Amino acid sequence: MTQNVYDDVTPEDLGKKLYKCADAIRNAVDETRYKNYILPLVFYKSIDDTFSDRLEEQKEQFAGDEELARKAITGMSVPEDYRWGSVTECSENIAPYLDEAFDALERENDQLRGVVRVTYSDEEALNDQRLRDLIQRINRFELSTETVEKDFLGEAYMYMVGEFAKDEGKEGGQFFTPPDVIDLMVRVLAKSGGSDGFEKGASFHDPTAGSAGFLVHAASYFRNEQGGDPSTWTVTGQELNADIASIAQVNTFMHGLEAEIRREDSLANPQFPNYLPDDEGFDYVLANFPFSADWPKDDLKDDKWDRFDWADKLPRADRGDYAFLMHIEKMLNKQGRAAVVVPHGVLFRKHESKYREAMIEQDLLEAIIELPSNLFQNVTLPSAVLVFNRDKSKERKKSVQFIHAADERFYVERSNHNDLTEEGRNRVVEAFESWSSEDRMCRTVSVGEIADNDYNLNIALYVDTTDPEEDIDVAEELVELRELQTERDAIEGRITEYMEVLEYE
Repeated sequence: MTQNVYDDVTPEDLGKKLYKCADAIRNAVDETRYKNYILPLVFYKSIDDTFSDRLEEQKEQFAGDEELARKAITGMSVPEDYRWGSVTECSENIAPYLDEAFDALERENDQLRGVVRVTYSDEEALNDQRLRDLIQRINRFELSTETVEKDFLGEAYMYMVGEFAKDEGKEGGQFFTPPDVIDLMVRVLAKSGGSDGFEKGASFHDPTAGSAGFLVHAASYFRNEQGGDPSTWTVTGQELNADIASIAQVNTFMHGLEAEIRREDSLANPQFPNYLPDDEGFDYVLANFPFSADWPKDDLKDDKWDRFDWADKLPRADRGDYAFLMHIEKMLNKQGRAAVVVPHGVLFRKHESKYREAMIEQDLLEAIIELPSNLFQNVTLPSAVLVFNRDKSKERKKSVQFIHAADERFYVERSNHNDLTEEGRNRVVEAFESWSSEDRMCRTVSVGEIADNDYNLNIALYVDTTDPEEDIDVAEELVELRELQTERDAIEGRITEYMEVLEYE
């Protein structure tokens, strides 16, 4: 059983230390490119550490025969000429050697093809001294998935990815969804339809995977909260940006999760077409797609999978929100569920009412959770989470739960953004799971009432979010009024006396 060799530190502590390895190349390489050179080396070290542990275990079974032990290893292996130890011993021409090493890793492991996209030789600032320093800093850490708990190592990696996203500012936000938002969505999805959680053998997908935060957190939840084994799952993701797709593939490995991340535009070129209509479909989809982005409307007006059929007119070419939602709906199987972040405007923009009508009338929407503004690095506008369910329980059919989680009861202000609090997330999950109504927070609404509002889904129409007025004690207020009148009369009397003394009329 995997043991944690970091008993005295937290994943965040390890993540901070790994992130500080960037000090070796600071001021030499642009901070927006730190992750390109550091994350692959951390990955390399983790693969080699894991391989070493597995090799030793197999050698014990084969009486020390390394050749037989190598053949018996499942998972990724490292060519003998390019073990991590050789990397640490290299003292000159390190950049070309690293390029050779990663090429050799790809040849040895088909699943790594295209994962490491950086070419160290192309960065003039990465001379032998800086690379040697960087490698030695990383070499201090034990990164085997056999000796470090999977979630511990994965969370440390995600902390590091998050710090690099902050370095990149607005651009970094495109591949990093905040952990508090991910946690809320995963927990809500696990409880959707009144379920007790995720199932063994389930299939998960993220069409805009970013760094795969949703996928690894769902696996961690299944492992830690339900005692399940996510190795029984089919886990897939698609990501347009090739560099970010590489981060996602590494992230799933660091979490001990076998996943397939493919690169391409999910709308223009879906890479998992066998899950589209008339085929198997996914059990779960989690997504945070680019808000109100352009999409190839003209190229997809005759989509061969008929994905965009909620109305006789396609969404605007410069606003692809509903195109993504229709794509996600088509990727769900007959029992499929999804949790999707959307910009607030999706709930009420007038020209999109026909799409909301289709979504409501097919009874796809289970809940809407209104989120605070300024949760995301690249979006300050308010957002919401839509929960889809193709197979609602009897009590939830033909109704939608509206949850207002956008006020100070649910978040805390940081220096440049807001974070959902654990207490706030718990309140949302409990309300959703119990399908309850609570003043100023949540309410279950019939499809008929939504239709009466012309399918406007603005939460303020269904949940009174205004602060309650204080009750007035009339008798107490009258007593106070009389006291004030007496005080006023006394003051007026004194003023009259002063004016007489001063002979003012």
